[in-house]
Amino acid sequence: MQSATLWAALIAFLSCSISVSAQEVTHSFLACGQKTYIMGADGKASWTYPASTRDGYVLGDGSIILTLSKSKQYKGGAVVRIGPDRTETVLWKGTQSEVNSAQPTAEGKLVITEAGNNPRLLELSPDGEVVLEFPLACQKENHHMQTRMARKLPDGTYLAPHLLDFAVFHYGRDGTVLNKLDTTAPGDSEHKIHTWPFTAIRHDDGHTLVCCTHGNRVVDFDSNGKIVWILTNDDLPGDWLQDPCGAQVLPNGNIVITSYAAGRADPNAPKMFEVTPDKKVVWRYADGQKVGIHHFQVITSNGKRLEEPAQK
Repeated sequence: MQSATLWAALIAFLSCSISVSAQEVTHSFLACGQKTYIMGADGKASWTYPASTRDGYVLGDGSIILTLSKSKQYKGGAVVRIGPDRTETVLWKGTQSEVNSAQPTAEGKLVITEAGNNPRLLELSPDGEVVLEFPLACQKENHHMQTRMARKLPDGTYLAPHLLDFAVFHYGRDGTVLNKLDTTAPGDSEHKIHTWPFTAIRHDDGHTLVCCTHGNRVVDFDSNGKIVWILTNDDLPGDWLQDPCGAQVLPNGNIVITSYAAGRADPNAPKMFEVTPDKKVVWRYADGQKVGIHHFQVITSNGKRLEEPAQK
């Protein structure tokens, strides 16, 4: 009788373990691109915004910071804040060709990059005053390909991917270039693949994860600038890396990646997917549309709000 009870308990334990291990991963997220929306964990959009965006953050109070693409209304792009009550406030109107990123900081400031004849990084106070500004050391011929997701780091320095310079630049507070991470793919001097860095995320122990759009790969540099991890389509079930623009490092160490060009040839191709450090796919998102996701923010995972700031 006792052994039967123990056996029943073991079966119950194993059933519970199998159920937990087989739990489906769910995410809610903000998607930025030609279409802007918040996708719920149930696969239904809970909010949409009627304009194209390049970058975005959902804050703890429910506010949303969006970097708007250039348009008839905002010829140089703009940054807006959508309040919890969905009122909209313009935080910055672009003064050149494009505004490419806007990062809210823990102190309530806003770090912005502008592309144009004089590419620059600006930092705004909570009341909109420019408190810091310096020129970006990128090429000036092609405005659109100057820079993307610039981020202020906890130590007060800045990371800025410069696409046609094929490197992530690390700037000091005064705009001095402290160092660079070369994103050129391996190869001999005549056949190197110049890959465009789009998103650079500083994470564990000084590592920097970089999405390289042209070249379809994601690489991780250690604190000494050595590439220690690479994800390519050879590691995936299919050609899922199609212009990988944005990424986010989750608290559990997994990486969520968006492929901006996914859907153009096959609308059912994954627009976003999550991989573990050992390159196992544990989640993917496809919406059957041709338009891609430029960048994003995972807001919740399995119903739990992720801690801020998001590593994206």
